[in-house]
Amino acid sequence: MAKNTEKVTIKIEGEEWSKALDKAFKKRVKEVHVDGFRKGSVPKDIYIKKFGIESLFYEAMNAVADDAYSKAMKKAKITPAVEPSFDVKKVDEKSVEFELTIIGKPDVKLGKYKDLKVKKEKADVSKEEIEKEISHLREQFAEIRVKDEGKVEDGDTAVIDFLGTVDGKELEGGKGENFPLEIGSHTFIPGFEEGVVGMKVGEEKDLDLEFPKDYVKDLAGKKVKFHVTLHEIKTRVLPDIDEDFFKDLGYDKVTNAKELETEVEKVIKDRKTQEIDDRFLEEVLSKASENMEIEIPEEMLDDEVHRMMHQMEEQLKMQGITMEQYMQFSKLSHEDMHKNMEPEATKRIKYRYLLEAVAEAEKIEVTKEEADKDAEEMAKNYGITKEELIKAYGSEEVIMYDSKMRKTLDFLKNNN
Repeated sequence: MAKNTEKVTIKIEGEEWSKALDKAFKKRVKEVHVDGFRKGSVPKDIYIKKFGIESLFYEAMNAVADDAYSKAMKKAKITPAVEPSFDVKKVDEKSVEFELTIIGKPDVKLGKYKDLKVKKEKADVSKEEIEKEISHLREQFAEIRVKDEGKVEDGDTAVIDFLGTVDGKELEGGKGENFPLEIGSHTFIPGFEEGVVGMKVGEEKDLDLEFPKDYVKDLAGKKVKFHVTLHEIKTRVLPDIDEDFFKDLGYDKVTNAKELETEVEKVIKDRKTQEIDDRFLEEVLSKASENMEIEIPEEMLDDEVHRMMHQMEEQLKMQGITMEQYMQFSKLSHEDMHKNMEPEATKRIKYRYLLEAVAEAEKIEVTKEEADKDAEEMAKNYGITKEELIKAYGSEEVIMYDSKMRKTLDFLKNNN
């Protein structure tokens, strides 16, 4: 038997098992038909004679499973780290005997986890980065206007009709009306957008082009003629760097371009600092976990992978995609996905037990007041009440554990 594993045998018999069989019979008798009796009114002895007592065992075992689990947990000498597995050793009309295999927490032998000499970068912000960010912000708040005069330029959106022909025949899928083509998006084959640049509203033009050599087999390298009619030109007008722009950004106290640069520099620096902190902590955890000794049971790894797959399924659901659809798109089987997730699952387990071991070694504890403060802060960030947060986490104990792990992470950051 593997280390930190315990097998507990629980026997349900006598009146408890008899009641479970009666309960199973009352459910099953409603589902069967016996000649000469109304559905649901077959006497128990006749039911057993026709279907056998064995037909009740499955339902009866389900009825006593929770009680068997509770008894096993009281009897066990270790705390389960994953859901224990049930095995039915024996079942008859007198009793049922379950064997529960309980996998406890793995033993952890800490190695070096302080003073790991992990280099931490500095969050420097260049003038070019500030200018690029301000330019990006202006793009976000750009106004789309119809250009009444002038020609199509790079960055404009040309509203066009187009018709493509190959060898004098209309190209399948090569026709569009009032199509908004953003110049510079490279939506069409090379040369198309370049051909539209310079056109005026109302102008018609033929573009003699050639499909790329690596295009779809039937069209690769072939000549194509597009007849294009330009209906409208839309252009992006960037906002002026003025008070209206500052207010749109939410910078009510900013009054000039210099102050905007200062605010943007702070935002970039905060973002960089967070990214640097995340990378630094990841390296600390990686090194510390490499220095420790831990044996991860296969059952624990499977449990973590299944948890990750469930999380992924929920995320996909939010995007309107089922797990089955994702596996079809990615051409991955359930086994492939399981194998692909194992390295990340292993890392998560190592980090979790590393933090627990460090917290124990350093006697890191969290008071209820500290946990409450953390819960209030998290609830505020999520835009929910503290009570809703606790409900989402499952219990206050889970919040306490989470706060303790956060405190341990801070300890590692401050001692490396």
